[in-house]
Amino acid sequence: MFQRKVNITKIHKGTQKEEIDLVLIESPIDIVVNSEPLVNIICLDKDLKELTIGFLFSIGIINDIADISEIKIDQVEGKVSVELSKSIDLSNILEMNPVSRVIDTTCGIPSPWRNLIKDKLEGVKNSDQSKESITVDHNIIFSAMIKMQRETPLFKETGGCHGAAIFDLQGNIVAVNEDIGRHNAIDKVIGTLLLKKEPFSNKILTSTGRLTGDSVLKAVRAQIPIVASLSAAIESGIRLAFSYGITLIGFARGKRMNIYTNPYRIKI
Repeated sequence: MFQRKVNITKIHKGTQKEEIDLVLIESPIDIVVNSEPLVNIICLDKDLKELTIGFLFSIGIINDIADISEIKIDQVEGKVSVELSKSIDLSNILEMNPVSRVIDTTCGIPSPWRNLIKDKLEGVKNSDQSKESITVDHNIIFSAMIKMQRETPLFKETGGCHGAAIFDLQGNIVAVNEDIGRHNAIDKVIGTLLLKKEPFSNKILTSTGRLTGDSVLKAVRAQIPIVASLSAAIESGIRLAFSYGITLIGFARGKRMNIYTNPYRIKI
């Protein structure tokens, strides 16, 4: 269960009345890899398979869905158990301060985790540049933002949820998910695409949340060329997007958008 009804007192335009409101429930979920407790994620208790796969990909533990031989979800215990198809040395992770292995709804990838993906990011910089030729019409971005909002109703219902989606270059929705944490929502859509075994290099990632370095890092890892949000870009996100050739778009609402990096991909 990830939502419930509560009694509230609402004051509006000088009047007071009793109402029923819908609120979201955040839950701690333990991710266990090869029988070793890896991380505790505070999240919305839905799409846990997608969240787990996306998170493991984002921090570099897996490269694709074939790296997972089994995944079991125990919602009663709040645990996702993953068996990898080959052994992996988790000793550096397990030696982390336990506090660093808790990811709440306000953060993405805490700094100790970033060391895990350094070599993966070097691989991104050295990868082929085929995505350089990718361009889309600006109206596809506007249309994608509208579609994402339409397919993520929990924000409208509760005001307490983030959404993320992945689109193809024609603006067709390929994956859409919601979570209390903006970074969790991104992990979920990345996990969804991995389950579908679709490439990332010809896709657009959209989000309702701020484009922080942690959020953009997930797009870098997946090699998604275009990232757009309803919200603002933060300096750390802009620097990452510039360094890795991502087109970063903020405030994509109505008929306006701010393009922070690599605007050549967006055609008027």
